[in-house]
Amino acid sequence: MILWMKIREKGYQRSYKSMCRALKRMQLESTEKTRHAYKPKPYAAAAYPGQKVQIDVKYVPKYCVAGDTKYYQYTAIDEYSRLVYREMYDEHSTYSSQDFIRKVIAFFPFKIELVQTDNGTEWTNALISSDPKPTLFEEELIKAGISYKRIRVATPRHNGKVERQHRTDEKRFYKKMKMYDLEDGRKQLKRYNRFSNTIPKVCLGYKSPNETLAEYQKKAA
Repeated sequence: MILWMKIREKGYQRSYKSMCRALKRMQLESTEKTRHAYKPKPYAAAAYPGQKVQIDVKYVPKYCVAGDTKYYQYTAIDEYSRLVYREMYDEHSTYSSQDFIRKVIAFFPFKIELVQTDNGTEWTNALISSDPKPTLFEEELIKAGISYKRIRVATPRHNGKVERQHRTDEKRFYKKMKMYDLEDGRKQLKRYNRFSNTIPKVCLGYKSPNETLAEYQKKAA
């Protein structure tokens, strides 16, 4: 998709699919094995920005980290526009989750109605206590008036949009970067976050998240 975006800037006129067919004819397509498509049950797509935001955490790969410190990428993606916000932490905890959701709320230029996560203890204590008290993350959601939904146990596909984004981030960002500390990692991730929201997506009709959001806001004005 990035290749298509770049050559369009230089005057390329054909569609993304036409470019893929041309690459295949020239035997330049990716040699990676094609994943068998998962056929999900009918799913009600989000109708507007902020209706549902998926949040998850991925480990920053060791191969791009100088030293032994573990780092974590927190990611939030709006289901409608696919607008993404990412932040990096050196702690995987409800304290980091609280800080992250505050930054997510500040970043997204629309009201978030519902947040969806898995059942990790960085989000909730629902699975480890019969009478769980709200975590710092849950308290922040309550304070902001945001509804909270946990996916079923062992069903990561229910958070599929953020899971797919993590796989894309691995290929587009982490395999090409080297970080030396948290400050360095955050600076690089911030630049990548700005860039990624300008990349067209097939699921958005070959528009970028920024374009999709701007189009919706124009129609709603």
